[in-house]
Amino acid sequence: MVLVIDIGNTNVKLGVFTQSGELVHSTRLSSSTHKTSDEYYLNIRDLFQQKNIAISDIEGVILSSVNPNLNYTFEHLISTYFPVRLMVVGSGIKTGLNVRYDNPKEVGADRIVNSVAACHTYGAPCIVIDCGTATTFNVINEKGEFVGGAISFGLKASADALGQKAAKLPRVELVKPDRAIGKSTITNMQSGIIYGYVGMVEKIVQKLKEEMRVDKVKVIATGGLSEIVASESDVIDVVDRTLTLRGLYILYKMNVTAESKE
Repeated sequence: MVLVIDIGNTNVKLGVFTQSGELVHSTRLSSSTHKTSDEYYLNIRDLFQQKNIAISDIEGVILSSVNPNLNYTFEHLISTYFPVRLMVVGSGIKTGLNVRYDNPKEVGADRIVNSVAACHTYGAPCIVIDCGTATTFNVINEKGEFVGGAISFGLKASADALGQKAAKLPRVELVKPDRAIGKSTITNMQSGIIYGYVGMVEKIVQKLKEEMRVDKVKVIATGGLSEIVASESDVIDVVDRTLTLRGLYILYKMNVTAESKE
């Protein structure tokens, strides 16, 4: 089995794949710099036990991260508790993706992973939207090349900022209100946050498609809040919550295969 780990700013996503590519377990943990590698290991061990997965079943591990503060914690966890080599998405790893960016090293590992998964699963051209702490828009052209995109605020980060910066406004649950015209402070905020975010996504997708100048572009959304956007907009063709995990598995197999041929 292969353990895949995606370290984000808010959550750490984990998945376990069989060697044939079946996702048999996935979960998420909070991204906490206060936890030690031992504490994270105990979380993972308990989750594995619930699914009857043994640590010894894991034959390989691949990790991607946009949160450098947790990199050492998880690298130490793997080296201590998993008797396998750790593969890290970054410089030197084969992706099969031509990155046409002014400085390719600036592109976040999560964007590369999502783009690889989208190309393999849905084909090019496509736009991949990751609705996480930040919202990233990744554009893959008809040649299967990553050509850039856009980065904007995340839905939760936007709601948190409004509650923190406006003294009289509370923090609200991120649920769609029954109507756009709210009748209370909470429903007013939910309306503005949710529909404002959807409008932002729709406008950026529109502009990206205009500049791509191709007839058909599939739009794939992933991330914890992608369903909210998809339920209120017709610009998203597919919601795929496991896209990042599957992308990591694809990269793991790609690199293992390449190494075996060298």
